[in-house]
Amino acid sequence: MKIVIAAVGQKLPAWANDAVQEYLARMPKDFGVRLREIRPEARNGQPVARLQAAEATRLRAALTPDSLVVAMDETGRDWTTVQLAQALSQWRDSALEPVFLIGGADGLDPELKAQAKVTLRLSSMTLPHALARVVLVEQIYRAWSILNSHPYHRS
Repeated sequence: MKIVIAAVGQKLPAWANDAVQEYLARMPKDFGVRLREIRPEARNGQPVARLQAAEATRLRAALTPDSLVVAMDETGRDWTTVQLAQALSQWRDSALEPVFLIGGADGLDPELKAQAKVTLRLSSMTLPHALARVVLVEQIYRAWSILNSHPYHRS
């Protein structure tokens, strides 16, 4: 299975980058997760819609015809880790390649969100961008551990 996390932003704090890299390194080769960092649009007083549209163009470049778009958004559904694991299992069995999209400071472009097959949120609370990446990659690793009866997840 191939999974991509396409996230706007290129300069994470060292603690967040280290955590993301740690979880990515734990993933087995048959459950490959790749982070694609997307350059944020320079603000320069531009309207939010223009910023979002420019970032959406860059995010779309991370998609392939086989991509199943998963938008990470504060208005998304709350899934448990078990529900995420079940979805990943179904997508794997259907040969779908999920691409989790994390927008920039102003969120995802509305047209890009509308393309998403699934819209999820990580928390009802607002998370800093760097922490959202860490939480998402950890949850994907935890979902893998559930699917493989690995002791990392204990319920």
